Amino acid sequence: MPDIENRAWDQIEFLDSKQNVGMHNLLAYVKHLKGRNEEALEILKEADDLIQREQTDQADVNSLVTWGNYAWVYYHMGKLSEAQTYLDKVENTCKKFRSLFRYRMECPEVDSKEGWALLKCGGQNYERAKACFEKALEVDPDNPEFSVGYAIAMYRLDNFRFSIKGHKTFSLRPLEQALRLNPGNVYIKVLLALKLQDLGRIAEGERYIEEALDSTSSQVYVLRYAAKFYRRKGCPDKALQLLERGLQATPTSAFLHHQIGLCYRAQMIQIKGTTSMQPRGPDREKLRRIVRSAIFHFESAVEIKPTFELAYVDLAKMYAEAGNYRKAEETYHKVLPMNPVVEETMQEIHFSYGQFQEFQKKSEADAMIHYLKAIQIKRVSFIRDKSINSLKKLAFRRLQRNASDLESLSLLGFVHKLKGNLNEALEYYEKALRLAVDWENSVGQNP
Repeated sequence: MPDIENRAWDQIEFLDSKQNVGMHNLLAYVKHLKGRNEEALEILKEADDLIQREQTDQADVNSLVTWGNYAWVYYHMGKLSEAQTYLDKVENTCKKFRSLFRYRMECPEVDSKEGWALLKCGGQNYERAKACFEKALEVDPDNPEFSVGYAIAMYRLDNFRFSIKGHKTFSLRPLEQALRLNPGNVYIKVLLALKLQDLGRIAEGERYIEEALDSTSSQVYVLRYAAKFYRRKGCPDKALQLLERGLQATPTSAFLHHQIGLCYRAQMIQIKGTTSMQPRGPDREKLRRIVRSAIFHFESAVEIKPTFELAYVDLAKMYAEAGNYRKAEETYHKVLPMNPVVEETMQEIHFSYGQFQEFQKKSEADAMIHYLKAIQIKRVSFIRDKSINSLKKLAFRRLQRNASDLESLSLLGFVHKLKGNLNEALEYYEKALRLAVDWENSVGQNP
């Protein structure tokens, strides 16, 4: 809840958007869950005021969700007459627009509001959010607001499906359509830039980034995504400058702290690369400072958002980089029991922990266990392929030390089977079987 509350406040204050009414409603719900019903009512009043200021023909329809939330809060406060007042408002609006239901109305505006709320409440809701915007667009296909919501939902779902060939392009056309209908929406502009970068159209994407940075609209959000663009382009210094500006405005953003940590990690990799992995003197001291800074920001990210799985993984890696294996182990044990929405995230967790066990803790057995756990998550992904290759290398290395290692022979058979190399798989399985039979026979002959 604290993370949702922070992000809702940030959006209300810093994002030039028509969705501020929806964010007020979400914020009111969070306040209600925290037992602060009077504050919830104040926020709902702000939402109602925003709707009335618009003075559109759809003001009553746009107020339906807010009135329903008023009734909800008053009901839980035991103020039933006030709750009834707002129920009456809902009922009268449903009658006015000839709804088939007493307290519910099928209309694209309400579908859109549901979509925006779902988008704010975690990745497990993105498919439902997409469906809401699709339903709204069926009624009004050129509605700018519905188009923006649909494009954002598709963009986020693309990132969930990054491992599957072709899926990264799903949001390109919706983003282009949303920008066509909302040419001044810089938030959509920076998302489109990132999507173009994904597709290798970097120069085209950078033009959109530059246009967005020249605008005065939604600058905090522009800075976030522009920084992500430049970090991925290999310019972490430029990305850090943008992120630090954003952090001044929103110091409690887990996203910003995580992105800053990633930039420091990119700088660390650059130093290691230019010094052939052996930094000395000033380079070594600079590396230490960078690692400390990365740890600080990753720690901040997980403190602000305790369910930020990938930030835990990045923090554990950086603890290991600093030689603090105890803290790295503790961090992995915090994230391992989590149940991420995205299957690739769980693969990433097990793969990273396997690497830690293999290279830092020198425990080949534990490394194998976690590579296997990553592989057993059937989702096709880059990380799963890396886990398969790491398991193969580890099993092959063990076999070089001991040609009769049954476990390594079996694992190599398993790896070749996964890769579709059935003849090689059979060879390893047969070797393992022969060794097992020989071992059983030799045991049986002993007195």
